[in-house]
Amino acid sequence: MGTSNGHYVRKWVAVLGFSLLAGLVGGLGAVIFRVLIAWTREFFFGRLLPLVSYEVDGVNPGYILLPTIGALLVTVLVVKFPDIRGNGIPEVIEAVIFRGGNIPGRFAVAKIVATAVTIGSGGSVGREGPIGFIGAALTSILTRWFNLSKEMKKLLVTCGLAAGIAGTFNTPMAGAMFALEVVYMGAFSVNLVPIFISAVTGNAVTLAILKRAFEVEIPGNLGHTLFELPFFFILGLLLGILAAFYAKFIYRVFDVFENLKVNPLLKPVIGGLGVGFLGMLFPNYGIFGIGYNGMTLAFYGKLTLGLLIALGIVKMLATALTVGSGNSGGVFAPSLYIGTMFGAAFGILVKHLFPALAPNLTVYALAGMAAFFSGMTQAPITQILMVTELTRSYAVLPAVMTSATMGFLTARFFLRGESIYTLKLLRKGYRVRTGRPVVLETISVGEIMSKNPVYVTKDMTLFDVEHLIGETGHDCFPVVDENLNVVGIIGIKDILKRPSSVKRLKVERFLNRIYTVTYPTETAEDAFEKIMAYDQNLLPVVESPTNRKLVGVVTKRDIYRAYYRGLEGMYID
Repeated sequence: MGTSNGHYVRKWVAVLGFSLLAGLVGGLGAVIFRVLIAWTREFFFGRLLPLVSYEVDGVNPGYILLPTIGALLVTVLVVKFPDIRGNGIPEVIEAVIFRGGNIPGRFAVAKIVATAVTIGSGGSVGREGPIGFIGAALTSILTRWFNLSKEMKKLLVTCGLAAGIAGTFNTPMAGAMFALEVVYMGAFSVNLVPIFISAVTGNAVTLAILKRAFEVEIPGNLGHTLFELPFFFILGLLLGILAAFYAKFIYRVFDVFENLKVNPLLKPVIGGLGVGFLGMLFPNYGIFGIGYNGMTLAFYGKLTLGLLIALGIVKMLATALTVGSGNSGGVFAPSLYIGTMFGAAFGILVKHLFPALAPNLTVYALAGMAAFFSGMTQAPITQILMVTELTRSYAVLPAVMTSATMGFLTARFFLRGESIYTLKLLRKGYRVRTGRPVVLETISVGEIMSKNPVYVTKDMTLFDVEHLIGETGHDCFPVVDENLNVVGIIGIKDILKRPSSVKRLKVERFLNRIYTVTYPTETAEDAFEKIMAYDQNLLPVVESPTNRKLVGVVTKRDIYRAYYRGLEGMYID
């Protein structure tokens, strides 16, 4: 008993120690990245812009050059490391779920540089996703140095992500919950402690060095009436629909650029030109870069209804062009920006239609932010906690909970369980559904199949099958031809209550049942769905869709074992 307790204590001392270290690494990575962004922004907007500025009817076309030049520089890295495109969170999910927590070091460095240049030059993307990625990537490197187990790697990479997000917003609770909702697809209580420690540590590091985390000022004295809750319900519904549309729209823009018949080096440049043109029209409202200055104006009610709607639409286009053309950056901050603009616009409409309610426009902006982000990321608890931590007030909680929940549910319906992050993984062949732990999806059929299966040839008789059942204890077998190609399945259900005269007949005469097979490259989840859909006790495993040669079998028992094995690997106990 004493030995067991000692082992438990040593294990958790190691877990908590490494989670603290992950928080430090994630927090420092976030600080370095933010400083790098500040340097690049100073270069592009402080030094380069004055050299290329000239005005035409009050408009400065020199702005167009900044994201264009930035995109040209990023293209050099994108050609060598194509996966650095986008925001980085899908790559963290992929690393934790499918790659044992491993993120290559060179890939991480390239991502940091490319994203800093994209944001600093005015690309319409956020730093939050990349900061989370940086925390995860640096922690992944750390776990390899210490040769930690796969389970520890996965947990600590998630800790690094939480530390980065927490430090960005000064919201340790929301940072931890974002990691749990987006990576773990839920909260495992035993994993909460190390992830919270990392989030608090990362947040503390950022505040200690930079003195502040989130640059948006939010007014105080927030509140709403009970009679306004239906409006927040409608706001969540509308922005949930918009979020689902926009998540798909970004990847449609990506496909358009992928199919462009031009030199790949020019595609990010074309996107940069488009962003530059849009930003030129609204240079002081947050279209360039992260966009927090525009959000502050919206929170303080300094933007008109028409301008709020225009900025929301333009930011959607600018972000889609930046990400879709192959530049590097996140969609976290743009999602907050877009939701804020449309939320504030909705608040103005409510004020015009129902002036007696005297609605607080800041509350509608926060509720819109929560609704749109929850729909895009399928992480509503993160937004509910984030708004509460940012405002340091529970007064807005009913409004934010209502809008975030509706945005989440509405987008979930239209996205069929996907999110802006899992849609990217789906395009790479990984099936991940939000809102539930991913277990069987992480295990391939090739890992769990029996590689020396007992099979039946089509020329054998039912008597032969009956004897085989008695000898092996199996109740179902794949049927093969002379070349070991699968032609069907047969089992005890096909033999029961058959007269002896029928049992003398060959197996091939009874192969009229509809059946299915699986492949070594499919997941255990795919195999489980097939077994349930076709009501089979086993699945023959064949080489490929074009080659039906038998290479193994998978049974329900194999899948159950895989599930418990995968579940054990998801948490530290």
